[in-house]
Amino acid sequence: MMSALEADFGQTPSQTVGPYFAYGLTASQYGYDFDQPFDAVLALENARGERIRVEGRVIDGDGNVIGDALVEISQPDGEGRYPQTVDEARSSGFRGFGRCGTGTESGNRFVFHTVKPGAETSGEAPHINVIVTMRGLLLHTFTRIYFSDEAGANANDAVLQSVPADRRGTLIAERVAQDGAVRYRFDIRMQGDGETVFFDV
Repeated sequence: MMSALEADFGQTPSQTVGPYFAYGLTASQYGYDFDQPFDAVLALENARGERIRVEGRVIDGDGNVIGDALVEISQPDGEGRYPQTVDEARSSGFRGFGRCGTGTESGNRFVFHTVKPGAETSGEAPHINVIVTMRGLLLHTFTRIYFSDEAGANANDAVLQSVPADRRGTLIAERVAQDGAVRYRFDIRMQGDGETVFFDV
């Protein structure tokens, strides 16, 4: 006979925060019949900058890929500028913000279609700001994506250099050129070996 401690009572509300956010904020992605204000496409046809695809997985402390996380990114365009108004975003073809759940792409990946950001200020390396929400988290986490082909700029970036040297690699996306397209691979490890650096914002 199974004891109360061994019984499977299903997920608790705190464990289902991830699904609530992923389905509620990326409704169209999950096939629900209502709109979502942002999706995984940040750069339209006339956006300024090099076209890139940023993709990866969210991985838990046991090494399992999480299929109900929500990843949000914000970044400037290829010239280091954020759109200041809705009209500017429309005219420039660049939205500056994207949102993607991890439950619909193969391998439970997140995939963003954007441009490689320019540096916002002198001395700062190009980067993308990232927010992760998932099951078991009552507060979202903040991290950054830097780029493997920006070694010189990365070496002078004050935020990246504030991270212990043996952990900086957890913030670097690897560039892969495939079929004429540029992709950056970036896995987010929530706990355990190789845990991604998260910032106290």
